[in-house]
Amino acid sequence: MSAPPHPEAPEPGAPSPRVLAGLAHEVDVLLRRVDGLDPLTGRVDRLEEMAARMADTVKSVVGRKQKLPAPSWLLAPAETAEVAGLLDELTAWLGAVFLRYPDGASVLPECWLWHPDVVEELLWLAHAWLAAYQGPDASVSAAGDWHDRQRPGVVARIRKSAGSCSIERHQTRPGWSAPGGAPVPVPGLEHAAAITGWWAQHREQVPPEPAPAAAGPIGGVLR
Repeated sequence: MSAPPHPEAPEPGAPSPRVLAGLAHEVDVLLRRVDGLDPLTGRVDRLEEMAARMADTVKSVVGRKQKLPAPSWLLAPAETAEVAGLLDELTAWLGAVFLRYPDGASVLPECWLWHPDVVEELLWLAHAWLAAYQGPDASVSAAGDWHDRQRPGVVARIRKSAGSCSIERHQTRPGWSAPGGAPVPVPGLEHAAAITGWWAQHREQVPPEPAPAAAGPIGGVLR
């Protein structure tokens, strides 16, 4: 009958203490490297979220049996959920596509959300991209038109209308004029009734003469 194994002897086939120590060291090194990647985790999660939203948007576009017009920011429904959906899709596309172009990243001001015309431009440009790349009529020529004409045109108009703007210009401060971004009143509405009657019944005749403007004070005396 053979003697029992020594208590400190390793089990048959078990790794030696030296091997175990080496594995423990490698695990410790890997854990330190993973800890160093923590700041990147948020970015990766954000990119995955954006990709998922873009995939949903693309799937909805591809599944359409007929062409649909691009949504409008200026005429968006007065419902928070609808507006939030438009903005979620747009911001995902901005990060995935538009801001990948250096001129796009440099021209878009921090206050772009305060410029309805800029949001409108970016919204239709995003849907033009979807149609060119993912829609039922996607083609190389449509993608080329997006690159050669549509995207540069939007970039140029954003640069002209809001390229030099900033968040501070939308804040009210003593001595400053009113912040920009408010809707501009439609001029000439006081003449709408006269034009309606003329265009509806007498458009072949000379248009009505505009009514004189209201008299204003000059030096404190009404003219």
